[in-house]
Amino acid sequence: MTRIGVISDTHGLLRPEALAALRGCDRILHGGDIGNAGILDGLAQMAPVTAIRGNNDTGAWAAGLPDTLLLDIENVRIHLLHDRKQLALDPVAEGVRVVISGHSHKPALEERDGVLWLNPGSAGPRRFRLPVAVAEIVVDGRAVQARIVELAIEARR
Repeated sequence: MTRIGVISDTHGLLRPEALAALRGCDRILHGGDIGNAGILDGLAQMAPVTAIRGNNDTGAWAAGLPDTLLLDIENVRIHLLHDRKQLALDPVAEGVRVVISGHSHKPALEERDGVLWLNPGSAGPRRFRLPVAVAEIVVDGRAVQARIVELAIEARR
């Protein structure tokens, strides 16, 4: 069994609430709009991190990050991209079980045609009235379970 933490759209802010929610994960996936390399360094202190570049990750620090990734974790194929509207493959035809995207800052979880579509939302600065959230995926053999974890953010003065 593998517990995967999913985070996106940190935009340079690594909240302690996000770290707490991701504690104990075997692996962390970041869906882009990271903000700076320090975010990845902070996450890497908890678990191995795999990240892609978001549309706002334009600095030299992000030059080596891919735009998309196909990963196989415990025989489950996962496609990671920042903006779901830029999906350039057919997940069903490619054997993808989970598609992870960010960009919209709106958490979403749905399953269609055997594909789990997951957007963890934004764990960075709050945008409009959208929740601040991360997600968790548990892979156990070929079984996949996912959930959105809304973060309880204390008002900052």
